[in-house]
Amino acid sequence: MIYIAEYDPEWPELFDAEARRLREALDGVALRIDHVGSTAVPGLAAKPVIDIQVSVAPREPLASYRDPLASLGYICTTTPFLYFHRPADWPHTHHVHVRESGSDDEQRTIAFRDWLRTHPADRGAYEALKRSLARGADASSAESRFRYSRAKTDFIRTLERRSGSGR
Repeated sequence: MIYIAEYDPEWPELFDAEARRLREALDGVALRIDHVGSTAVPGLAAKPVIDIQVSVAPREPLASYRDPLASLGYICTTTPFLYFHRPADWPHTHHVHVRESGSDDEQRTIAFRDWLRTHPADRGAYEALKRSLARGADASSAESRFRYSRAKTDFIRTLERRSGSGR
């Protein structure tokens, strides 16, 4: 089962502390660093993983941010998509998603977070979906955790369209 924790008011503080480390390590590379994902939405229960979006321009070369992130203990993962996590083993405490500044991916992620912050009914529906999916999810492998994430995609896309940021 995937663990969904009640909202923890310390999550923004954990983000702030990690963002300071990231700003220092990615000086000149990171154009912005945002707290995203469910832990960035007050009142929303979530997996206790701090999701961070780092915006860069351009996204290549990979080494420009991969190496500084590795120096902070982040592991680069490319399956099913590029992201970074720490610690190496599950459960992770932090995920870093690198997006090209101004890209649709960057903007959709922020718009989704902001929508959930300002629309309590959708936030409640999203939490109910996550809890339901988590009960039937197996957290023992990366693939099973990604199945849980993929199962939320249709709902997320619906809210992205409502926010005006979705396809």
